[in-house]
Amino acid sequence: MHVAEAFREAYGAAPHGVWHAPGRVNLIGEHTDYNDGLVLPFAVPWGVSAAVSPRADGVLRLLSVQMPGGPLTIADPGEAEGWARYAAGVVWALREAGHPVGGADVVIDGDLPRGAGLSSSAALEVAVALALDELYGLGLSRMELAVLARRAENDFAGVPSGIMDQAASALGEEGRALLLDCRSLAGRTVPLDLAAHGLTLLIIDTGVRHELADGRYATRRAECERAAKRLGVESLRDVTDLAGALGVLTGAERDRVQHVVTENHRVEAVVGLLRAGAVPEIGALLNASHLSLRDEFAVSCPELDVAVEAAVRGRARGARMTGGGFGGSAIALVPQDREQSVCESVSAAYAERGWRPPRFLAATPSAGARRLA
Repeated sequence: MHVAEAFREAYGAAPHGVWHAPGRVNLIGEHTDYNDGLVLPFAVPWGVSAAVSPRADGVLRLLSVQMPGGPLTIADPGEAEGWARYAAGVVWALREAGHPVGGADVVIDGDLPRGAGLSSSAALEVAVALALDELYGLGLSRMELAVLARRAENDFAGVPSGIMDQAASALGEEGRALLLDCRSLAGRTVPLDLAAHGLTLLIIDTGVRHELADGRYATRRAECERAAKRLGVESLRDVTDLAGALGVLTGAERDRVQHVVTENHRVEAVVGLLRAGAVPEIGALLNASHLSLRDEFAVSCPELDVAVEAAVRGRARGARMTGGGFGGSAIALVPQDREQSVCESVSAAYAERGWRPPRFLAATPSAGARRLA
């Protein structure tokens, strides 16, 4: 195991264990999580692994196989910078919650494309949280770990994300998607057997890297909060009269509300189709979600739009951007016998514009966070 070998080289001893947390793809339900809404993600086969041993002195030493240089020595989590803030933030969140977490030696490795909208930061947080939970005997549930990992991202790393990414990584199950109510944190899995219906979910990594801490994501969240306040509701989840709400609001706030309310309805519709075994029919809802994210929530970009449009021209059943937006990945629901034509259609559209070729990955619902060794 490469990460365990890297740990031994860095610290001169074998790790106490190796833990893995996957990234996620969100099938539908985008920008609804921080509005107390519904989401339907699933864990992907790729993720982040953490080789970890405890330390008695409270010091955190971090090394990423993907980053140059030796281990970072962090006496206080507040000293961490860059990618290390996501790991140090977990230590901070656990301590802030009153859990007796000391130091740790950590080596991180992963095969999840960073910045592709597949939630590499949440995978890193959940892997470290699961490791520290076991090493320090905290006995936390998977949802408790997800909540603490989200606090690390929100309050420590400064990214105002919802709970979806961490929950999908911690609670994912093979062959199933996770229907999560982001208000109550009640979650239940829904069968998602694409192969049985002759389908593949294709991830189209545009290669456009984004950084959700750059302010645009936070702006969208603030717009939603202002709209909820203007409507006199706790969150946009509580908007039941959409027509009435749209009559009150104007500009960006009006558009944001329209997306969030209709996106929650789309999640419920997709779940109904999955439970009815009508998996190919969810494609139209994916298309509608993308149009809403592009036009009402304004989080798409030309590369995502071209990928979605070209995938549908290549006879995908449906496609949409996934993740926070402004870059990253799109997903396409593709009949297995059309996978090549969809890839060729998207690649040709990119070549026409002089863009770098996109990367294609076939995603299957996979197991959530777990100990590997």
